[in-house]
Amino acid sequence: MSDPLDAARAALRARQGAGARYDAANAPAADLALARGATAYFARILNGIDDRALAAPAAGATRAHVVAGIGLTARAQAEILASVRQGQAEGGRLPLHAAADPDAVALGATLPPAALRNLIFHSTVHLDVEWRDLPDAAWDARVADAAGTEIVIRDLPHTRAVSLWAAALNLRAGARLADVPAELRAAVAGPREQ
Repeated sequence: MSDPLDAARAALRARQGAGARYDAANAPAADLALARGATAYFARILNGIDDRALAAPAAGATRAHVVAGIGLTARAQAEILASVRQGQAEGGRLPLHAAADPDAVALGATLPPAALRNLIFHSTVHLDVEWRDLPDAAWDARVADAAGTEIVIRDLPHTRAVSLWAAALNLRAGARLADVPAELRAAVAGPREQ
């Protein structure tokens, strides 16, 4: 963890006082910071898009598809984290999928613009709460989703950060690869659709 990140966390705790909840000591603080920064960047790009422009083409489909995919993936990851936190990952297997279902994304893309924006807001808040409430031991859990895909809980924030930066670029609304943190740039450039 870097000194500026440590200082920012200490200042936040001082401002919030007793009773506030924080990420577990074992949480991947640097990756959580990258994911939270990527969330803010994606939201800024999304907020700059007019409602009518959400139907415009983006990498792979429309901007609405990109937004729905990001929101539904956050929801899926939050549900997985909640299951792990609550000890419901019996035998290391979850009845959930880690990625948004393509049919659900297609349906989500038909939502009115305000509903799409609310999906992003609520799903990212839910995901952040689940990250914050995950106990130390759960960060080292490995589970399989309904498709049999292994999920390393500690890797989810990094994966989320890469997905958000790639999605911001895929919106084709002013995001720049140069804005991506250097440590994520190669990973972000790889999964982007052209």
